[in-house]
Amino acid sequence: MPKLAIIAIIETAAGKRDQVVPLLKTHGARCLKDEPGTLHFEIMVPREDDSKIYLHEVYQDDAAFETHRNSASIARFRQESAGMIVKIDVIRTTPVE
Repeated sequence: MPKLAIIAIIETAAGKRDQVVPLLKTHGARCLKDEPGTLHFEIMVPREDDSKIYLHEVYQDDAAFETHRNSASIARFRQESAGMIVKIDVIRTTPVE
């Protein structure tokens, strides 16, 4: 089964991006440490829009992503960031190797 790469665009509530980014950094570190199928977790912020956060995540396969989606770490992130995120758009891709 091929690897799965996720490109996510997170829209934060006004003035909340700087609070969400450290939560994502901690979440990403937990995922890389505790989820063997999580291979890459990168956070980027656009220079022109202070309400957005971009994520690039790579998983061993679809099953690894499902494990991630149901993990304690993501549940914790959702709880910690409650009220700070307006919308998350996710694009599933297959990396070309």
